[in-house]
Amino acid sequence: MAAAADPRGAGAAVRLPALPARPVVHIGVRPATGERGVPARFLGTGNYATLFSDGEFWTVLAQTVGFAAACVAATLAVGAALAVLLTRVGRVPRLLLSFAALAAWSAPAMTGSVVWMFLFDTNLGLVNEVLGLDGYNWLYDRDVAFTLIGAVVVWHSFPFVMVTLYAGIQAVPHEVLEAAELDGAGPWLAWRRIMVPMLRPIITIVVIQSVIWDFKVFTQVYVMTGGGGIAGQNMVLNVYAYQQAFASSQYGLGSAIGVVMTAILVVVTLLYLRALRRTGEDL
Repeated sequence: MAAAADPRGAGAAVRLPALPARPVVHIGVRPATGERGVPARFLGTGNYATLFSDGEFWTVLAQTVGFAAACVAATLAVGAALAVLLTRVGRVPRLLLSFAALAAWSAPAMTGSVVWMFLFDTNLGLVNEVLGLDGYNWLYDRDVAFTLIGAVVVWHSFPFVMVTLYAGIQAVPHEVLEAAELDGAGPWLAWRRIMVPMLRPIITIVVIQSVIWDFKVFTQVYVMTGGGGIAGQNMVLNVYAYQQAFASSQYGLGSAIGVVMTAILVVVTLLYLRALRRTGEDL
């Protein structure tokens, strides 16, 4: 006779993933330590009230949303284009492209950011030398800096999209594409009407993953702009939370920002899944 399942084990399995979030939420409503030995006091929603009344928070949030949206769109476009390209080139070019993409994917974010900074260095950068832009600072202007940082983020992220979509394309039956070609469907129509619906579950995964990665970007922004750029012009939420928690020692406020970021990602993910289900397609 099989032993009955222990309900305590099932409950632990459910609670275990939530354990890391508990101290973050706890600090968000209570300072980590009191001042000069004074016991910490319960603040309730005080940190959140302070956060939501801060104009800088809303500015950083808007910048983060815009930056993440642009990075997600660019990552999906580059990854999808290269995935299709992999299906149309020979074996050797396919291996070379895959190796180059995986090399970018496996590079640590810190390493990649430093390499790109050397390439775009004001005085010794190869890009300035090739383009004849002597002394041009790519990180001085807010929009140019965000564009450069976004390029680094896309460079790190597109291989995941490329490899995942390529695997999905390879799983599509050739008979379906041949039938579409016989019916007169061109490459773009076949991709939009046949490939995209069949790849919908995979596209859902890469979109959600890309949104999470790009919304919580930290290393590229912090390393390339020195913590947010001139007067914080390139600040994003993760860097903002880091500076509030560790540079200003406002650990409760930093934790509150982390909780808000998590809530935003959960809401965006649920809304995206709901929108997809309204189309009537299985995910």
